[in-house]
Amino acid sequence: MGSAEAQVADLIEREVREGRLGPGARLPTERQLAERASASRTAVRRALAMLEAQGRIVRHVGRGTFLAPVRPDPAGPLPVPSTSPAEIMAVRLLIEPQTMPLAATAATPEDFAEMERCLRGGEEHQQQEEFEHWDVAFHRALAVATHNTLLIQIYDIVNDARHHPLWGRLKQRSFTSARCGEYIRDHRDIYEALLDRDGAAAHAAMRTHVLRVQSNIFDVHL
Repeated sequence: MGSAEAQVADLIEREVREGRLGPGARLPTERQLAERASASRTAVRRALAMLEAQGRIVRHVGRGTFLAPVRPDPAGPLPVPSTSPAEIMAVRLLIEPQTMPLAATAATPEDFAEMERCLRGGEEHQQQEEFEHWDVAFHRALAVATHNTLLIQIYDIVNDARHHPLWGRLKQRSFTSARCGEYIRDHRDIYEALLDRDGAAAHAAMRTHVLRVQSNIFDVHL
C-alpha cells in the first residue's frame, strides 16, 4: 500500500481508536477523507478498496460506506519470519491445497457468503493493486473456512510475509489482464468445488491455481 493510501487507512483507524467511529458507523465521504488525510480521491478509493477486501468496511450503493462489525481473531498474531518469494510459494504449495478437503467439510453458510463476497470483489476490481487485496481476502476466507485456529495463523504468517517489497515487485511485473482473468476463473473453480463439498476437486483446483501463480511470478512454465 502506498504512503497516501496508508494515510487514509491510518486516519480511519485513529477515528476508531479514539472512539469517534464504532462498528456500523458511517464513514466520512471520499471528499472529506481526502481533505482530512491530505490525499487524492484516487488514494482514498484505493484505501477503501483495501479495507473493504479485508472486511473492515462495508459499502452500500446510495447509502455510503460503513465500518463493519468487529470480528476478533481467534488468537493473537505470531511473529513473521524473514523469508523470500520462493519460500512463500513453496509453503503455499505445500499447505493451501492440503487445507481444501478440511474447508470442504467444515465451511458454514457464512463462510461461503464471505468467499462469494471476495470473489465478486476480485471480479469487479481487476486493476493490479486492488485485485491483490481481494485475492488475499479470498484466500484468507478459505483458511477461515477450515475453522482450524493454527491453520488460520499459519496463513496469516504467510500473507504477512507477502508484504516484502520484492514480492510486490514480482507480482506487479507478472500481472496482466489475461492472467487476472485466469486467477478469477481459478478462484471460481475452487469455490464451486467447496460448495459441492468435493474436497478432492478443491484440492486439485487449488494446486492448479498456486502452480499457475508460481509460474507467472517466476516466469517458469511448469
